Parts: sequence; structure tokens; C-alpha cells
Amino acid sequence: MIGRISGILLQKTPPTILVDCQGVGYEIDVSMGTFYNLPALGEKVTLFTHLAVREDAHLLYGFGNLEERSLFRQLIRISGIGARTALSLLSGMSVAEMVQAVTLQDTTRFSRIPGIGKKTAERLLLELKGKLGADLDIASANAAGSDNMADILNALLALGYSSREVNAVLKQVPADSSVSDGIKLALKALSKG
Repeated sequence: MIGRISGILLQKTPPTILVDCQGVGYEIDVSMGTFYNLPALGEKVTLFTHLAVREDAHLLYGFGNLEERSLFRQLIRISGIGARTALSLLSGMSVAEMVQAVTLQDTTRFSRIPGIGKKTAERLLLELKGKLGADLDIASANAAGSDNMADILNALLALGYSSREVNAVLKQVPADSSVSDGIKLALKALSKG
């Protein structure tokens, strides 16, 4: 298994790039999030990779960080989600956004991705729920710091409420609430339930 590639970036043709490693050029498919963070042509680049071996091809997928590669591997384990669909998902949403969408059970965010319908979005939420880990939930909430809902989610988790309780109550909090108002509304709803 090829787990990491480091070399000179020779070519960028979305979604494929060409990286020269000691005279050998590797064609690597990347998500658009990784693509936009690549250095200029001729510069050194390091990517974490996933090698898919098929009967008719060996395909290499590259990622800017370990979290993105880990999520890609989670996605391709889901029935009906291939590598192209997983790359499309990672191109349309960051890791933090995807973890947050799974935590909040938000099918709309997945449905906005081209090629993902409502049924596929529901299956993704069902399959990914609980598999991304509580530490990723908190990390994603912190990474999406401008999003008030993420801050409210993080605060409620820190207070010791379970993900299930928090998910249920966040649906009742208006999306345009400030963090302090959102926490007050959520705590009020939790105390009633």
C-alpha cells in the first residue's frame, strides 16, 4: 500500500495531478479541497494516499491531511459509495462540515452534492452515525468556529449531554441564534425533556 507521496508537482488537471517522485510520475486523483490547497507547479508537495487495486487498474487517491483520508476510507466502505462519489463528497464538504452534518443528521447538506440524492444522503447519515468518533465531533465543531450551531453543539457536549440529546434539541434552535441565546434555548428544551 502506498500511504504517502512526496515529490515535485508537475501537472494539475482537476481532479488529477501528476507528482514526480525520483523520476517516477504518479497520477493521483484528489478532492477539490486538496486541489485548491496545492502549491504551484514545480514546487514540492506531500500527500497522504490511498491505493485502490482493481482488476483493470491501480488507482491512487491523494489527500492533504490524515482526517480527509480517514473519512474517504469510511465513505468507500459504505455500500453503493465508490471512490468517485467519495471524492465528490469530499470536494463538496470539508471534513468538519461532514462530521457536523452527520452529528446534526442534516440530509440537506449531503443532498446539495451533485450525484447525492435524498435516499443516498439518508443512507450516508445512517452508516456514518457513531463511526466518526466523539473526538471528531468536537474537533469539527471547533474547526467550524464561525458557525454558531457548531459552538452550541460543542458547549452542550462539554456540559455532558449525549450526542443523541444534543441532536434532538438543536433541531428546535433557530439557525440564526447567537451562541448564548442558542445555548439558553437548548438548555431550556433539555430541562423540559
